[in-house]
Amino acid sequence: MVIYDCLQGSPEWWKCRSGIPTASQFATVLAKGRGGGESKTRRTYLLKLAGERLTGEPMDSYSNHHMERGQAMEQEARNAYAFMHDADPAPVGFIRNGNAGASPDSLLGSNGVLEIKTALPHILIDTLLKGVSPPEHWGQVQGQLWVSEREWCELVVYWPMLPLFVRRIPRDEDYIKKLSEEVARFNAELAEVVDKIQQYGGQASGGNAKPEARPPETVDMSEQPPVF
Repeated sequence: MVIYDCLQGSPEWWKCRSGIPTASQFATVLAKGRGGGESKTRRTYLLKLAGERLTGEPMDSYSNHHMERGQAMEQEARNAYAFMHDADPAPVGFIRNGNAGASPDSLLGSNGVLEIKTALPHILIDTLLKGVSPPEHWGQVQGQLWVSEREWCELVVYWPMLPLFVRRIPRDEDYIKKLSEEVARFNAELAEVVDKIQQYGGQASGGNAKPEARPPETVDMSEQPPVF
């Protein structure tokens, strides 16, 4: 395991995570299509990572107003959590463990991580009323614990002027075992795609390219006489 000291969202951070699956997309890695077939979102993510490995350029480095606002509120949530729980969240850039990575919002002590989510008021109110962690974050949370080799995650859901939702989530070893197996399979597929494209580049410049079948001829109906 390696912890990189960089600012999340910076060019250095993008370079650290380039070409490997990360915790924020582990749910995508686990995704299945209809009838248990291939998931389109999983395939798209795999191809984007292949593009990063082949070009050295990040595929999703854009930012917009909503993302920037979310980042600003993330610091507000971190401060609120630290005050309420007398905690000292430590910033972290990127954690890499083998061919998988994660970027927790902070580290907590020697065994915990902090993950902050901003949610619109109606969503946070619903979460507070239900009193349970939003299930859509489970893959990311467990993935962070797996990659960081830590024991628990404080999941915080925040919106200004509303109560803070906080739940401590422990490691789920059964889930992490399944996750690690699926990430390994995903990485094997990713390496195979990269290898095929690299070989394809060599074939395209040589004389071994397979001939492409001629497409069926089309008929321009505007040139044909009318049929009665």
